[in-house]
Amino acid sequence: MFKGLTKEEKSWIWYDWANAAYTMTVMSAIMGVYFAHSARLVGMENHTAYWGFANTIATLVAGILAPILGTISGYHGKKKMLFNFFAFLAILATAGLAFVPEEWWWLLLVVFVFSSIGFSGAIKIYDAFLVDVSEDSKMDRVSTTAFGWGYFGGGLAFIICIVPVVLIEMGHLDWSLVTAYRLAFMVTAVWWLVFSLPIFKNVKQKYGTEVEPGYIRQSFVTVWTTLRDMMRDKRLIYFLLAFFLYSDGVSSIIRMSVIFGEDIGIDVMTLMLVLLAVQFVAFPCAILYGKMAAKWGAKTTIYIGIFTYIVICMIALLMNPERDIEFLTMLFWILAILVGTAQGGIQALSRSYFSKIIPKEKSNEYFGIYNVVGRFASIIGTTLFGLVAVWTGQDHLGIAVIALLFIIAAILFKFVPDDRTFNKE
Repeated sequence: MFKGLTKEEKSWIWYDWANAAYTMTVMSAIMGVYFAHSARLVGMENHTAYWGFANTIATLVAGILAPILGTISGYHGKKKMLFNFFAFLAILATAGLAFVPEEWWWLLLVVFVFSSIGFSGAIKIYDAFLVDVSEDSKMDRVSTTAFGWGYFGGGLAFIICIVPVVLIEMGHLDWSLVTAYRLAFMVTAVWWLVFSLPIFKNVKQKYGTEVEPGYIRQSFVTVWTTLRDMMRDKRLIYFLLAFFLYSDGVSSIIRMSVIFGEDIGIDVMTLMLVLLAVQFVAFPCAILYGKMAAKWGAKTTIYIGIFTYIVICMIALLMNPERDIEFLTMLFWILAILVGTAQGGIQALSRSYFSKIIPKEKSNEYFGIYNVVGRFASIIGTTLFGLVAVWTGQDHLGIAVIALLFIIAAILFKFVPDDRTFNKE
């Protein structure tokens, strides 16, 4: 699987394995449950709203920082420095969650927001490092391999962290759940740090510009210059519009899937098993997408991913809560498997396709904009999903809006060039 890859490419790939422990264990599972427990201890009402506010703040800060970080990291010597800063901020904040007194819900949110900002800042620069570690002809393979191993690593870390929780719930371990949650935070932080060592040691900045006087002030000017240059490139305009829409659809499905499952009557244990199954299905399928891209091109393979999500939405429209629960559970498992086949591949190939159509020497600035687009994805889908659900009283009908996002994205994506022509140049 790693045959033919350089030490730098392998080191870059390992970071996806490293940080996936955070996304799967902390963001997706443990943190929300632990915060709810902390809020209940003090009789706090509307804790779900505060959880939502914290995530919104983290998203907004990360979105605002992305283009600025992109321009600053474009200077020689700054990219690795910024990556290290945000990665260590995230790792230390994740470990710090284990030491916050359980009734201090407000401090839990503050520390979580810092961990989320650190995670997002490091990921933004990590994505931009792809052009420094790999060449165009290998980017699809490297990117999809990283996503695939990320899913596997995230799933494995999740199993390790969730075992004490399950044993406590079953009465086989005489610990408190709080102890298990705190252990999960520490395990995640250590996992993240250990598997980040290769990128800390081996990945270096290759492309960039020389540092100039007042470069921080100049970075704000560069953001507007980058936007102006991007707006002149029709390939980038069509790609970013399509990317925003199908990423919005993908993110909306990720964010709404658990709540949607609960609403139609899927039990919690099944939801947890489905969440884990998606990780391990996504592992080989993300790598398979890389092989498909090598044969048919990234553009065609991304189309396959978009079509898969349209099928997912069509199936979800059949999931009326009034249907038999066994039938609904079967459909939910089918949806989960389909999501696993496409989720990692479409995101990985989007990253590598974008890397091919941007100027290498400006990759950091361009990826700053790319990450803003990706960061704010799911705004349209989740909002319209909620509105349709309220208006109709049928949650599953909100899926129709998400299907429309994928259809419009597919139309726009028709106007981006075939990446196979790049490899011939």
